[in-house]
Parts: sequence; C-alpha cells; structure tokens
Amino acid sequence: MTPSVFPVILSGGAGSRLWPLSRELHPKQLIALVDEHTLLQVTVRRLAALDDALRPPIVVCNEAHRFLVAEQLADVGVTPAAILLEPAGRNTAPAIAAGALEALGRCGEGEDPVLVVLPADHVIRDEARFDDAVRHAVAEAARGTIALLGVVPAYAETGYGYIRAGESVGVRSGENSSENSGARRVERFVEKPDAADAAAWIEAGNCFWNSGMFVFRAGRYLEELRIHAPDIRRAVEKAHGRARPDLGFVRLDADSFIQSPAMSVDHAVMEHTLDAVVVPLDAGWSDVGSWASLSELSEGDEAGNVVEGDAILHDARGTYVRSTGRMVAAVGVADLVIVDTADAVLVAGKQSAQGVKEVVRRLEGASREEFRTHRKVYRPWGNYDSVHASEGFKVKHIVVHPGRRLSLQSHRHRAEHWVVVRGTARVTRGDETFTLRASQSTYIPKGVRHRLENPGPGQLELIEVQTGSYLGEDDIHRFEDAYGRAGADAGAADADPVPASE
Repeated sequence: MTPSVFPVILSGGAGSRLWPLSRELHPKQLIALVDEHTLLQVTVRRLAALDDALRPPIVVCNEAHRFLVAEQLADVGVTPAAILLEPAGRNTAPAIAAGALEALGRCGEGEDPVLVVLPADHVIRDEARFDDAVRHAVAEAARGTIALLGVVPAYAETGYGYIRAGESVGVRSGENSSENSGARRVERFVEKPDAADAAAWIEAGNCFWNSGMFVFRAGRYLEELRIHAPDIRRAVEKAHGRARPDLGFVRLDADSFIQSPAMSVDHAVMEHTLDAVVVPLDAGWSDVGSWASLSELSEGDEAGNVVEGDAILHDARGTYVRSTGRMVAAVGVADLVIVDTADAVLVAGKQSAQGVKEVVRRLEGASREEFRTHRKVYRPWGNYDSVHASEGFKVKHIVVHPGRRLSLQSHRHRAEHWVVVRGTARVTRGDETFTLRASQSTYIPKGVRHRLENPGPGQLELIEVQTGSYLGEDDIHRFEDAYGRAGADAGAADADPVPASE
C-alpha cells in the first residue's frame, strides 16, 4: 500500500539575522523577501507539483503568529490539514514530533504516513529538481530509512552544518534502477567546520550542506525519539493528547509542551540513528540566513549593487540597499548592507552581516520594541501603524478588513478620536451604534465600552488620535472578542501573547 505523505511545515523561527525587517512577532518566513509572496507562501506553493502524492500540509507555528499564518495560507488558496500552535519555542525536534502525532491521528489504524519536513523560510530556484529529490526521498523513507536532503555545496561555506556521506545506498533487489535516488549513507554530521576542513571535504566530493529538510515515516521518527530523546517524546505526546481546537487551530497543551527539552532534530535523532541517508539536492537552495545571502539571490547592476525600494546609489559597488518607505541615498560606499524600515536603520559590512544577531540580542536585553515588532502591527482584523507619538498623545493609521471587527473593549487611561478616511465604519459607543463614512468622526471617552466594525465590501481606513496619561498597548479590557482572546485586562492575563491592541 502506498503510504500517505504529509508535508510538515516548520514556521516557528525568528530570523533574527534579517533584522530590522524580520522581528520576533513578524519573522522572515512571513515576509515577502524575493517576490510578491512570503517565504511561507512560497514553501506551500512549491509543493503544488507533488499534489498527486501529498496530503494537505500540517503547519507548526508559534501561537503569536497564528492569524498571520492562517491568512497567508488562505491568500494562496491552501487549506492546511492542521495548524499546530507551539506555546513556546522548543526547537525542531519537538515541533516535528507534534507534526508526526497529528499526521498519525489523521490516518487509518495501523498506517504509518511519510512526513516531508520543510522549514518555511528557504528559497529554492529549481523547483523541478526539488520535486525530483523529494520523490526519491519519499521512496527511501517508505522503505524505513531516515532521509534528508543534502545540498550540493557551491563553495566552502563555514556558516552551514555539513553531512559527510559514505557509500551509495545502491539499487535494491527487484527494484527498477530508474527509481534509485543516488542516496548515500550518512557517515557523520559536522557542525559548521572551519574553512580548511570545509574546503578539503568539498574537494573530496563526499559532503553536503545540511538543508534542514527531512523525509521519514512518522512512526519511525517517534521510535527514534523513544530511543534517543525519550523526554521529548513523552512531553510532546502529552501536549498533543491534551491539545484543544481553537478557532480552527490546534493549541498544544502549554504545561506539557514546555516540559520538553529544547533540541534540534539533528541532535535528537539524526546524529544517533543508524539508518540515515542523504539524497543530493542541487536546486539553487538558500536558507536566506543573512542579508548577504539575500543579496546573492538578487540580480545586481554592473557594479554589483542590489536595490530594493526607493534608493539612489552613486560611486557605489557591491552594496545591498532595501528601503520599505523613505528614499535612501548612498555615495562612495562598497560592500555594505543598508536596510531602512519605518523605525530602524541597519548599516553593516557584508562580511559582518552575521553580527546582526548580536544587535538583536542587545535590543532584546534592553526590552526595546524594535526587537519584538514593527511600527506597523498586524491583527486578525487588519493592521495599525503608529504614525507618531509624543507626551500625552499617539496617532495611528488603522485598517480593518471587510467583514471584520475589533473586540468590544474599554480603556482606563486614554480617550480616542476616530476620523474615517476611506470606507464605512460601524461604531459601538456605550449603548449606541451608528455608522460613519469618509470625513466623519467620533469621540470615545475614557472608560466607555466601544467597538469598531467594517460592514462594507472594501477596506476601512481611519486615523485614531489617542490622548491620556498612559498610552501603552496593555491598557485594554475586552468584553467580547471574535478571535478567542481573553476578556481580562490585557498583558499577562491575556491569552494572546502578542501585545493586546484594539
């Protein structure tokens, strides 16, 4: 019997080396970096050529990203088998275990499906070669091996983990040679070798970059965890067994899940199993792990400069500039990365681009908002942009999608003035409900229950001016909410880990 094949998409990463574009609450997999689609959308669309063999994907993500993930999947017409919510990051081994248990639960008794485990933040240029490698890896996994896609190295990169490969698996008795994957036994995993070792292995032709893409049967993976990382298996089994549905998501039990050790699948399983094989992948792969690597994916001008957005370069070479709004000018520079967002600017040497992670660490240590989120914040109902703030007031541009509504809420410390600039707003203020159109406005006094809705077919846009003694995003009390967020005062009591706003 041909086994069911489930893609398991891992969408829990932070992408800190792509700050300031990638933030904790809006990481790189949820951003359009190389074309009009986000990396998550590119990942699920990449599976389209394998539709005849695949079940709908199981997506594992941080619960703080759940509405963005669901909306982005819907935007490209993908209905997942499940979106599993991690209450806390525990690295890839527990995340994959949750996906394995979910896949087993969606199959018939005694069936052991094959999982195609894919990070949500990779770029692959040659999708036909990727499809071919996945099919070969699925065939290997169906026979009981633990397969992974090993990228044929283009140069002696020291920022990737390596796989040293042994003998060819070969064609098994009774099998058609055309089905042979070219798979090779895995001799060992090496974590980021030095330049000399990497160059020697590439010269010998016996190594691959570790792509982080794996293919194996769900039951086989769980059995490997039982042997090599039993604490992970026990914790995730309990978390999945106690999971509950929540507005179309599957919320893993938090108390159980956080008991799992935080460990990568490499350390938990791949470095210990005796049945690992590597399937070569030569398809223009990149993990988009830094601004330098993103620059390499883009076509530059004759001086090697790459410009995304509004920028003017003069007497510049080898420089990557990305602007999300303002015009950027660079004069007499070389080999730089310049990234401008609404609230932060990064200037780094290309050779120092990996050091961006240290900037992020310092921002996190200082509890800076630039670590967590952008000035523009996405919500299940739309988004808001904090245009300006000063002592005693804040101005926001708010967008509400058609048919969506904010929670029924009140604020203890601030009043709000709303001016509609586009679309139609249905406003609840105290005991009254009324409609506002473009150029009309209303005032929401401090402490009054209120709600904003968009009953129209188009986007609702308005300007909100807040005034008061405290304008923090945690000054909110929810009485009703369409998105399952708690009714208690926001902050620690709020079920949504995202700072509660509107």
